[in-house]
Amino acid sequence: MTKRTPVLMTLAALAIALVLAACGGSSDETSGGGGSGSSGSSSNANASNTSGSKATLNLVAYSTPEVAYDDVIPDFEKTTAGQGIGFKSSYGASGDQSRAVAAGLPADIVALSLAPDVDSLVRAGDVAPDWADTPTKGMVTNSVVVFVVRRGNPKHIEDWSDLLKPGVEVLTPNPFSSGSAKWNMMAAYGQASDAGRNPQAGLDYLARLIKQHVKVQDRSGRDALQDFLGGNGDVSLSYENEAITAQRRGSQVDYVIPRSTLLIQNPIAVTTRSKDATAARAFVQFALSPQGQQDFANWGYRPVDRTVFARNRARFPIPSGLFTIDQLGGWTTVNRRFFDPEKGSITQIENQAGVSTAK
Repeated sequence: MTKRTPVLMTLAALAIALVLAACGGSSDETSGGGGSGSSGSSSNANASNTSGSKATLNLVAYSTPEVAYDDVIPDFEKTTAGQGIGFKSSYGASGDQSRAVAAGLPADIVALSLAPDVDSLVRAGDVAPDWADTPTKGMVTNSVVVFVVRRGNPKHIEDWSDLLKPGVEVLTPNPFSSGSAKWNMMAAYGQASDAGRNPQAGLDYLARLIKQHVKVQDRSGRDALQDFLGGNGDVSLSYENEAITAQRRGSQVDYVIPRSTLLIQNPIAVTTRSKDATAARAFVQFALSPQGQQDFANWGYRPVDRTVFARNRARFPIPSGLFTIDQLGGWTTVNRRFFDPEKGSITQIENQAGVSTAK
């Protein structure tokens, strides 16, 4: 597994970032608008055998953690709490999945890309308002935004400025359907704006990136990476875990963790209309247990459990310039300022680039 971190971390930065990476904390301002985009989601039945099950849980998740849940679910079924529990799983772009659940897609558990997509379900009455009142603030995994590049990094992509070099083609999904894309966009904005201290510099960078270098914007993070693996583009903005998964599956890619990047925090919640809330809560509890967290770590997710994170820390270098969505104002402010369908700064840039921003 190839990783590059351009600068050494100071001990102080390492200590601060370790706390951020392990705690799973999120903004208090997570009631802002959820990820938006056109409706529809891709569904896959989990391999779990539901014949004779005493309960069948519907897991609705964003696109990328399917491989991890393919391990978490069988391990849960081996426990006393999980005996006789079957699963049906649906995976797709996070915003699309959130809207599908609000529209009636059966869901006992939602595992989405970002907190606003869960908060949209709070407003729809499908998730309790206190879903984030947990030791991990409702989060089940962490990650960071990275650059996935061709094996050997032939374009010498080391930091964000390299994405703006002439001829470099970048892939990132559409932020109006994909939670991954929102993380990518805010990572790009945050590094250029000095974590929000110079907003215009951040917007100028995004305008150049999107208009001159982003080749295509697929619906989900998984679709964007598959497009890249199919031969399109020079670099794909993605979750660190997606790059690790691609490597585990034999793809000829490397990835670069830039010096300055955004901490990704992924939520999980039990729905208010679960037909077996006890079993659903037991599954969430298992996903947060040492075994469940190690299953996620095996597929490149940074554990929110401090002990499991510490055990895997060598696999997850912490960049010196790690920042959080809170430092950019929290998701309520971010969604209003950047992704509002009429006045959002990124909405305007995408419209100028000819990209669809319709819900």
